[in-house]
Amino acid sequence: MARHIHGDMNIEAHERTFEGFVRAAALVAGGAVAILLVLALVNS
Repeated sequence: MARHIHGDMNIEAHERTFEGFVRAAALVAGGAVAILLVLALVNS
């Protein structure tokens, strides 16, 4: 079995994927807030 050395793993791809996920989650949350605001204004 290969020995694992703590802190030796290359995580650049993981970091890029996580940044994309956070960006997508923020866009979805912003879109949901925008839709709710439009619905609240139209319903008034």
